Amino acid sequence: MSLQKKIILSFLISSALIAALALAGYVSFVEIRKEIRYLELSDSLRSKTLQLRRHEKNYLIYQEPKELESVYSYLAEIRAIIRQNRQIFPTGKLQALDGKTEEYSRTFTIIEKRAVSVREELGRLNKNGKTRVYAPIVETTFLESPVVNAELLRNVFGLTAEAPVIASLNEINAEIISLRKQGEEILVLSKDLDSSAREKVEQAIGYTQKAALVLFPLSLIFGISALFIISRSAVNHLKIITGAIEKTGKGDFASLQVPHEQDEVGRLIDAFNKMENDLIERDMEIERKNEELLQNRKLASIGTLASGVAHELNNPLNNIYLSAQILSKEIGDQITCPEIVKETVGDIFSQTQRVKRIVSDLLEFSREKPPALEAVDIVGVVGGVIHQMTASGELDRVTCSVKAPDKVVLQADRQLMEQVFINLITNAVHAMNGEGLLTIEIAQDNEAGNNSVTCRITDTGAGIPPENIQRIFDPFYTTKGRGTGLGLAIVYNIIEKHKGRISVESHIDRGTTFTISLPAGK
Repeated sequence: MSLQKKIILSFLISSALIAALALAGYVSFVEIRKEIRYLELSDSLRSKTLQLRRHEKNYLIYQEPKELESVYSYLAEIRAIIRQNRQIFPTGKLQALDGKTEEYSRTFTIIEKRAVSVREELGRLNKNGKTRVYAPIVETTFLESPVVNAELLRNVFGLTAEAPVIASLNEINAEIISLRKQGEEILVLSKDLDSSAREKVEQAIGYTQKAALVLFPLSLIFGISALFIISRSAVNHLKIITGAIEKTGKGDFASLQVPHEQDEVGRLIDAFNKMENDLIERDMEIERKNEELLQNRKLASIGTLASGVAHELNNPLNNIYLSAQILSKEIGDQITCPEIVKETVGDIFSQTQRVKRIVSDLLEFSREKPPALEAVDIVGVVGGVIHQMTASGELDRVTCSVKAPDKVVLQADRQLMEQVFINLITNAVHAMNGEGLLTIEIAQDNEAGNNSVTCRITDTGAGIPPENIQRIFDPFYTTKGRGTGLGLAIVYNIIEKHKGRISVESHIDRGTTFTISLPAGK
């Protein structure tokens, strides 16, 4: 995981914990506000229920109209509060309180109606004599003690138990008992609502406290831990990179171990290692260029010397060669010429030819004329060289294997390319002592940005010792007794003029491979 992702993830987790804390606080706040409203509702209901019961008792005792109005007023208020908050607080207790209040209202209405009926019946009783004394007492106290007043009416007025007023008083007594029971139930329900609301408020406050006690320290601990771990990891890796950069400045191109986690620091180490590898390759390239520059300087200085020597030798050498030809021809016509003279003249002629070849190589080596570039089929050039050398008998015991396309065209000097392959094939034949397998591979590389032709000449000879590899292209360096040491130097010079490259790979007793890379041109 990248360092950026680690930081973002840590920030998101810490933010999520803080957001969870804030959300929990907000939810708790909303819940507490709701429960406080519910608490206010329950407190209001309990207060009004107590007032209802107080006015109910006053009405039953004093039978005053204002008490009756207060009872109905409080009943209306209680029912209005319940119905207004029924959708907001859909609890079973509130529904039950609504039902009990409805039932209480019906019972109280029944008692009121029966009270009116009892008063009318008491008004019709004979109020003379003894009954006149007790009638007002019964009329003012029948709601407070209906059973006592019924018994009084039976004893004083001589009424029977079946009398309408006695039956009404008994019914009022039953209704009052039911009313008081219902009122007590209403009071209990209102108290339950109040205590339940207080418990919920306490629970909501407790949840908020717990959330704050858990989430806040957790977010704080996680944020500090993530900051410590990420900063420590990044700082340690940067210290390692700093030390490696200091070593690189002193020439020590040491790669760093890539960490398992591929974050920005890991990618930075990857880039640093790539830079180290590029610096190593560039250093090797500079070293190779320096070697090439040194080689070119050698070739230039030796070429200047060779050019002067070759020109100075060429004229007298031609005279010696012509004289040797004339002598050879004259001796050939003389029958009496001694054999020693014939051998001496022949030796002069052959050695003169050898010196002429050396001078020709020197002139070729020192020639500054640029190659005459033209479209050349390199496969055809190689085929022509092999055909020419086969015809001359140089490849009699050599097996030639050419691996190449039918045609590969590049911009080159045909004569110089022929000389390159003649020299390389000749060296290969000499390395194999005239017999073995000679493999020539030609391939064209058409990858993007690299249009070139590669030629490989491989023999199965004795190979070149490692200590001699660096000197094989030096002028006049040879391990052959009769060689001039200019063959590979000329090849190197020709390839350089064509802006190509030549390299060699050799293994003792296994053979040598010369690899030529030439630009294909347009």
